[in-house]
Amino acid sequence: MTTIDDLPIRDDLRGKTPYGAPQLDVAVRLNTNENSYPVPDDVVEAIGKAVQAELRDLNRYPDRDAIALRTELASYLGHGLTTMNVWAANGSNEVQQQLLQTFAGPGRKALGFGPSYSMHPLLAAGTGTEWIGALRDPDFGLSPEKAVAEIERHDPDLVFLCSPNNPTGTALDPAVIDAVLRTARGMVIVDEAYTEFARPGTPSALALLPGHPRLVVSRTMSKAFGFAGGRLGYLAADPAVVDAVQLVRLPYHLSSITQAAARAAVVHRASLLGTVEAIKEQRDRIVTTLRSRGTEVADSDANFVLFRTEPDQRAAWQAFLDRGVLIRDVGLAGWLRVTAGTESETSAFLDAAEEILSAPLRGSQDDERSEETP
Repeated sequence: MTTIDDLPIRDDLRGKTPYGAPQLDVAVRLNTNENSYPVPDDVVEAIGKAVQAELRDLNRYPDRDAIALRTELASYLGHGLTTMNVWAANGSNEVQQQLLQTFAGPGRKALGFGPSYSMHPLLAAGTGTEWIGALRDPDFGLSPEKAVAEIERHDPDLVFLCSPNNPTGTALDPAVIDAVLRTARGMVIVDEAYTEFARPGTPSALALLPGHPRLVVSRTMSKAFGFAGGRLGYLAADPAVVDAVQLVRLPYHLSSITQAAARAAVVHRASLLGTVEAIKEQRDRIVTTLRSRGTEVADSDANFVLFRTEPDQRAAWQAFLDRGVLIRDVGLAGWLRVTAGTESETSAFLDAAEEILSAPLRGSQDDERSEETP
């Protein structure tokens, strides 16, 4: 049987594993930061009508510039942004891939601060970009001084910042982004996939866009919008950045159906985003409950919580799964991540956690579950 190693793949891809989380049929799935609430009926109807209207003309290519969709997204973002400031693609991963293709690539370097989103180094590898993995502070925060020191040391062509950060949930102080913008000579991407779940008073990097043509803010509809199956991500930036990424985008990369469904979702955002406060309530419930039991928990401005599970997170992961609760082992020794779900899903997790985190666990030798490397 032929294996990957038998094929003439690039040397820098040998030995790597694809991104992914276990997709298991269990009662409670809290491992991929999805919105646990189904799409509301009024939005289902609106999306159905929007898609239906496109079916007759599927013999024609879609609007390759997605003007109508970008206009709706700009309206949602506010901050004085227009259609020319926004670009959309099939998930924020494709947005970030396009940015790497445009501003990084062979002979160039990208820098990120881990533990963070594990797709960033994989996207860098896929585009032939050298990846530099700097580290966050022990409390998972990032100080301006630390960020500046790493940029001055490595002189990257592109810097990734995440706020709130995945898998820790940590939001960045705007002073960090400001310091990075003053220091970095290349592009600065702030990944705000979870920004709608931020606690009151947590600012968005969108406010920093004026006067910073090398700043890009990346967003997604997968989380707060509950549109993960729709695969729609987008960025906000100077119009010149939008022009630049179109040099590498594939022809007609967003289908007519994707554009129609996403437009309907954005138009009905009030209904879709109606679950955000409920999710934040369950997130805070997880943090408060675990801390009251003596468990160390990272501060979170996202729809998930990172918590300590000494001594072996793999054994704890299995113990949760044995109780019908699927959470995420992100490969961070002694820590696990759980998505804030519905009230009943959160109760199931907390009930399991009360048993698991209060009892000693035997280490597991099975490494197959640590599929994500920060």
